[in-house]
Amino acid sequence: MARYVFITGGVVSSLGKGLASAALGALLQARGFSVRLRKLDPYLNVDPGTMSPFEHGEVFVTDDGAETDLDLGHYERFTGVHARKTDSISSGRIYSNVLEKERRGDYLGKTIQVIPHVTNEIKDFIRIGDDEVDFMLCEIGGTVGDIEGLPFFEAIRQFAQERPRGQCIFMHLTLLPFLAASGELKTKPTQHSVKELRSIGLQPDVLVCRSEHPIPEKERAKIALFCNVRPDSVIPAYDLNSIYEAPLAYHRAGLDQAVLDAFGISPAPKPNLDRWEDVMDRLTHAEGEVRVAIVGKYTQLEDAYKSIAEALTHGGMANRTRVKAEWIDAEIFEREDPAPWLENFHAILVPGGFGERGTEGKIKAAQFAREKQIPYLGICLGMQMAVIEAARNLAGVTRAGSEEFDHEKGEKRFEPVVYHLKEWVQGNHMVSRKASDDKGGTMRLGAYTAHLKAGSRVAGVYGATEIEERHRHRYEVDIKYREKLETCGLIFSGMSPDGRLPEIVEWKDHPWFIGVQFHPELKSKPFAPHPLFADFVRAAKEVERLV
Repeated sequence: MARYVFITGGVVSSLGKGLASAALGALLQARGFSVRLRKLDPYLNVDPGTMSPFEHGEVFVTDDGAETDLDLGHYERFTGVHARKTDSISSGRIYSNVLEKERRGDYLGKTIQVIPHVTNEIKDFIRIGDDEVDFMLCEIGGTVGDIEGLPFFEAIRQFAQERPRGQCIFMHLTLLPFLAASGELKTKPTQHSVKELRSIGLQPDVLVCRSEHPIPEKERAKIALFCNVRPDSVIPAYDLNSIYEAPLAYHRAGLDQAVLDAFGISPAPKPNLDRWEDVMDRLTHAEGEVRVAIVGKYTQLEDAYKSIAEALTHGGMANRTRVKAEWIDAEIFEREDPAPWLENFHAILVPGGFGERGTEGKIKAAQFAREKQIPYLGICLGMQMAVIEAARNLAGVTRAGSEEFDHEKGEKRFEPVVYHLKEWVQGNHMVSRKASDDKGGTMRLGAYTAHLKAGSRVAGVYGATEIEERHRHRYEVDIKYREKLETCGLIFSGMSPDGRLPEIVEWKDHPWFIGVQFHPELKSKPFAPHPLFADFVRAAKEVERLV
């Protein structure tokens, strides 16, 4: 039976609960325990799949096809444990499940209420898989005091009461603001946050206090006294140069020991932190730097491309090279020549996205990379734009475009080199979709197999001819243009097992130009960089040496 750590936040949002949860998971692994991390989000969306990246950052996709919160990306990157559909839930999904049961008559005519029906649904979700691991870490989204979070707080209160004593603890993150005028760290917001938590029946066992300044022992003792926690369970959390320093920093602060003490696990196994010491050594002792241009449409919010930014960092670690990623709005290239913007970069990456805005700029970025022989990695839409560029400028398909853009405008303007995917094979059955279907959860989602062409660059990068990668898209490159494009030198080097769906393209006579329909960034980790990103940075490093 798993032990549970429930992670909550107070005072303000964006304190780093996801990162703290991920780091704690990594530290428990370092002590020999198995872990699984889980996110409970109070918003009423069923999942973040249809939410704007400006609202919520990127959507992280699991192998089994769940569209989830970006914190699950942190969980995977820090622990290496592949997330599942059952590791992410929202109020929208909980209420949807309850209402579906009510319509079926599962509640036998009873009046449906938040307590017990909604809270029971949450508890049922929390219990899934608790016999598989030693520790289950459950992060509650939002901030204590938010009205939409109350059912989750009540559910974890009930859950802890129903488990054997000592099977659940509560970890609470707060902020200690610093008043420059008086030169003081203020503990009162933390006291009020814990008071709010205790008023709904939750007593934190561990307090993690974010601060930009050192927390004196006097202040830690004061927090412990007024918040009813042990002094050694008040854990300072300072700003770091890299998120990958978090496991080592939290270990030095005593977080993992405080958690094990709260469970009464003594003597605690000694941690093996070699993995994280190696990660930090590679990060802090880089030899040289490469500049990578990320040409996208959500560049105002870097969290929209969180996994890509981290995967580039991992690729740098693999090459002991610092990667300086710079974000460029693709729309700029629809007004200006891309050359002055891109000529000083060692590589270009065009990420995924939805809608027509900025796509002509992405096409110009792909053209610049092809013509100037600069390493290029196109991901999802970035691959499709590279194919459209080749079709327009080399294959004679002058009106080449995507059916997505015609659907958006409601008129036929392009010859659809990229079309709306209406059916595909998933496992051993056929999936069908229409353009008029609901947007949520209707894409080609999750892990799919691809067969790589023997002798291709990408087969060399992977060191294999069969791979499995995660997808999130509803438009595909049309296979009927393959012959025309390959005649021009654009090789279809990766295909779906049935040979119908292009997964990877690459230019035959180019130092490094690869487009992929899937999202390799989702599987990259600091201690296991994704081979595509590792080789992409290596290629950029070769350019840097030539400059």
